[in-house]
Amino acid sequence: MHGWGGSFESTWQRSGFTELLHDAGTPVIGVDLLGHGNAPKPHEPEAYDDLGERVLQAMPSEPVDAIGFSLGAMTLLRLATQHPHRFRRLVLAGIGHNVLEPDPDAGQRIVDAIEGRAPDTDTGALVFAQYANQPGNDPVALAAIMKRTRAPFTADELAAVTCPVLVVIGDKDFAGPGDPLVAALPNATLKSLRNVDHFATPESFGFIDAALGFLDAVPS
Repeated sequence: MHGWGGSFESTWQRSGFTELLHDAGTPVIGVDLLGHGNAPKPHEPEAYDDLGERVLQAMPSEPVDAIGFSLGAMTLLRLATQHPHRFRRLVLAGIGHNVLEPDPDAGQRIVDAIEGRAPDTDTGALVFAQYANQPGNDPVALAAIMKRTRAPFTADELAAVTCPVLVVIGDKDFAGPGDPLVAALPNATLKSLRNVDHFATPESFGFIDAALGFLDAVPS
């Protein structure tokens, strides 16, 4: 699962990560989140209240190993709290403290940047706006995702995720640190990436090596 503003192709195929999984004999199911890639792109925020529906429809009946980055990782984690029996192992990249205590103003700042109202000093939001305006993206749909109804994960919800989980996050990532999330999950380990920011995580060699090793998917 890719992050906000990305797609299965741009995040996982373009970097060669899916080829490494194929080389290890691991079949790959790639899903574009609603509002991204080849998925429908509604402009109403309420359409994005349940981002996991498309993922569940694509998953087989047997438990899967799942990898997600940023919004994709949040979506997988939400699904794992609701359907823990559907997952064998989880790799969650680019999330950490932010899913427990999200910044209440972050989404609106990003919307303001997409819609041209952000001050020049809000460089973080402006980076998100650049992603929203990349070729193939629909900025209105991506802004609608930021306007959707959402709530932080509770301790009881996270306690339901009993499968092994690997949390991978850069030490320069605004979503960190990862320790609070790892502590809240019953069976989680943390991999911290040195000098890696949020957006560089999926292509980081440290992430790739950690994910492949955790999934026993190292190419021969």
